[in-house]
Amino acid sequence: MNPTNMEMIGAVLFAVALVHTFSTKYFERLAHTRPAHAGLWHLLGEVEVVFGFWALVLVLAMFALQGQDAATHYLETRNYAEPLFVFAIMVAAASKPVLQLAAALTRFLAHLLPLPPGWAFMLVVMSLVPLLGSLITEPAAMTLAALLLRDGLYSHAVSTRLKYATLGVLFVNVSIGGTLTPYAAPPVLMVAKAWGWDLSFMLTHFGYKAALAIAINAIGLMLMFGRELKALPPMSKPSDTQAPLLVTAIHLLFLSGIVVFAHHPPVFLGLFMFFLGFTAAYERYQSPLILREGLLVAFFLAGLVVLGGQQQWWLEPLLLKMDANAVFFGATALTAITDNAALTYLGSLVPGLSDEFKYALVAGAVSGGGLTIIANAPNPAGASILKKHFADESIAAGGLFLAALAPTAVASMCFYLL
Repeated sequence: MNPTNMEMIGAVLFAVALVHTFSTKYFERLAHTRPAHAGLWHLLGEVEVVFGFWALVLVLAMFALQGQDAATHYLETRNYAEPLFVFAIMVAAASKPVLQLAAALTRFLAHLLPLPPGWAFMLVVMSLVPLLGSLITEPAAMTLAALLLRDGLYSHAVSTRLKYATLGVLFVNVSIGGTLTPYAAPPVLMVAKAWGWDLSFMLTHFGYKAALAIAINAIGLMLMFGRELKALPPMSKPSDTQAPLLVTAIHLLFLSGIVVFAHHPPVFLGLFMFFLGFTAAYERYQSPLILREGLLVAFFLAGLVVLGGQQQWWLEPLLLKMDANAVFFGATALTAITDNAALTYLGSLVPGLSDEFKYALVAGAVSGGGLTIIANAPNPAGASILKKHFADESIAAGGLFLAALAPTAVASMCFYLL
């Protein structure tokens, strides 16, 4: 490894950003104890701001050391399709007509199960919605699941332990729930075309293993917190105005179009603009769109793209030193400190990898996708929606890591042993 000075600076800033993500609660406390600069401390306490902030520092360093042309060239050669897509799909999937339909389907399926309402609700949301991510993409599934959990669980008086356990299982299940198809999970998407992984391959090599792990995690969470969940009231039917069927159908068409053209920003952003116009035209059937939350998540992911582009010099040789067994567990561990799609993307650039190595890299990357906020692209979307229900409106990185360990172990065993 012979890194340039800029790559060394990028690696240092990446490490600082990782430490910052584990320190957001400290900045939130500063906001309360030092009110003179409370706004600044609140800003630095936002998880979604962390990587964007340190990406700005990296770009300023590039301007200072390499000049304007080099800095702007670097920024222009990054791929921002994923941050833009997550923003569009997050806002569209969280629109009122779509959520009303999702809530109605959840109530219907939960009612069919011969279980207490709280148990049935948890089982449906934590198993079927993550699997739905293989069709509507993981960011959309994460958004829907988080909003359903916000109203059906987090808005009630439940223990902090249950809140973190639910978040850990949600992040892991969504990370592996998109592996039934080759286009829904970011780490799979990065390699599917290069390695020739089609729908049949994903179903036979990943799909059934992911479904089993999701079921075990959901059932385990339900049984572990059975007493608390049994006390939850049934999902109530909304008292607000229901969107007409035609309005809901048009929302679903916009959502489908954004998903279909997920890799073509000019197309899905154009559809998103029309979607915004439609919601304004039928405002009486809408609730406020989550534009702020979506922009924060996109800012987070864009910052990760900018900082992540300086990490190839140490990540790639580290991966290549491992055999298939080592890379499975190594990728699971590395995912905790870098986006899992970045890991698999680096793997797709290396020629001559064995089929066992390829499988181990992707399986390990998706297994570890729930360990931290930055481990999987949809995680910031879920965190942005649910963090208000945690102390100081902040999710403790250590609490999430511990909560995700058990479901991560289940996912790892299913992918490694089956």
